[in-house]
Amino acid sequence: MSEKYVIGLDYGTLSGRGVLVRVSDGEILNSFVYNYPHAVMDEILCETGEKLPENWALQVPHDYVEVLDNVVPRLMAESGVERSDVIAIGVDFTSCTMLPVDENNVPLCELDEYKTCKYAYAKLWKHHGAQPEADVINALLEARGLEEDPRFGGKVSSELMVPKAMETLLDAPEIYEAADEFVEAGDWLTRVLTDSNDRSCSMAGYKMWWNALEGYPDADFFKALDPRLENFTSEKLPGKLRGMGERIGVLSKVWADRLCLAEGIAVAPAIIDSHAGFPGSGVSRPDQMMMVLGTSSVMLALTDQPYSRYGVMGGVRDAIVPGWYALESGLACVGDLFGWYMENMLPASYEKQAQAEGKDVFTYLNEKASARKVGEGGVLALDWFSGNKTPFVDGSLSGALVGMNMTTRPEDIYRAMIEATAFGTKRIVDLYEAHGANIAEVIASGGIAIKNPFVMQIYADVLGKDISVTACDQAAALGSAIYATLAAGSANGGYDDYTEAVQKMSQPMLTTYHPVEENTARYAKLYKLYCALGGKMGDDVDEIMHELRKICD
Repeated sequence: MSEKYVIGLDYGTLSGRGVLVRVSDGEILNSFVYNYPHAVMDEILCETGEKLPENWALQVPHDYVEVLDNVVPRLMAESGVERSDVIAIGVDFTSCTMLPVDENNVPLCELDEYKTCKYAYAKLWKHHGAQPEADVINALLEARGLEEDPRFGGKVSSELMVPKAMETLLDAPEIYEAADEFVEAGDWLTRVLTDSNDRSCSMAGYKMWWNALEGYPDADFFKALDPRLENFTSEKLPGKLRGMGERIGVLSKVWADRLCLAEGIAVAPAIIDSHAGFPGSGVSRPDQMMMVLGTSSVMLALTDQPYSRYGVMGGVRDAIVPGWYALESGLACVGDLFGWYMENMLPASYEKQAQAEGKDVFTYLNEKASARKVGEGGVLALDWFSGNKTPFVDGSLSGALVGMNMTTRPEDIYRAMIEATAFGTKRIVDLYEAHGANIAEVIASGGIAIKNPFVMQIYADVLGKDISVTACDQAAALGSAIYATLAAGSANGGYDDYTEAVQKMSQPMLTTYHPVEENTARYAKLYKLYCALGGKMGDDVDEIMHELRKICD
């Protein structure tokens, strides 16, 4: 019997990646990346040159199709794999990336009458223009005592579907009315490939408040937000919800010919890009937590009960691992924070000395910072340079540094920023464990996890847990490929069981970091101070940060 293969498609913020993966062992035969021609429109609308408002982030959906056309045929042509041996496709996508479409699944921005309107384009996950609408929703949650409801997570972010749809309704009602549906970009792509109108419960659960027992919130809730939203879910969010492990449809003849694949192969439901990293990084047991460390971070852990509050989302079952709830949160700023410090705050003398020693500046600064003992610098930081997800769910909060004096060194500040991101991570882990997760090991992936041992040792010491780093640098794409094997099923050469698929297809671990007991004890004291400082800045005097932002604006 010939080997079977699957394709995993990973759609990020600036590009889309495709991988061709062998089902028997997860070997990635080849991969290709295609950069979106229009990238992210956060300053001007490319079609007209119109200046976009602050905190906007739009994309051109045709760029997503160009990824298909430029990546998949190339994977096939250069691999030598027969099209008959590719059994399924899986897709992950940034979320919530919202797209208004007409009755034929055509994005409104592709229609002549709407191409000059910014509200007709895809609103990227990091589009934060709908914060006023999120504030209205949060006020309603408070008024109705719904902060404890697992579907809402205690407080609603402007990144979600409903705030973005409300923004369109209020500012461009003609676009709202013209939209036959609002669709997650990942769901839109699976529709393109299959002609199926089903949606992924991954995105609906984490970004649109859906769960299998109750569905979406009732019409009365939406009516209270705005009478025009009373029938929002039935009118704008139709379609059956599919869990991970199912198939959302099969590849149409048109797209099979276009992509050099066989007609009728399985297509998996789309999944949030960071969530695809769960199987892709080798997480197969309920006592493991996934942690992706890049420009931002994501943490996922399994429980047998729903929980959503303080920015933690976990109210939907089967959205990541069949049969389990998965708790999700993360930090809005990790690698971006370290990069900001290097680019804007590091003295030129440090860069000059690094060059003299033949080292890159990160290596040099890591060495300087690692020579300092835990707490020796006396500096404590808050990692909220791009807002706070957990526990305050407030994108308007900002970072802070305390404890500096005339003896403070650049490496002290740098180390404090790394420690702050580790403390923010521990705060999330503590919430997970308080609500049903049993985390014995952390599986880490992403550029920082692979490239920066200094950072990873600090994380292990702060968390007091072993951290294993996966050798796979394409965890999300591999995860999408693993979901594709589940959509195909064993009868077609794939797998029926999630654990079996992950164990056979995941890559080996690159290394494991073990906590140093002495450092963990010292960090426990610093962590208490971090939480106390966060309480002061997030609860007691958050108006200082909000007023600063108003003055800045």
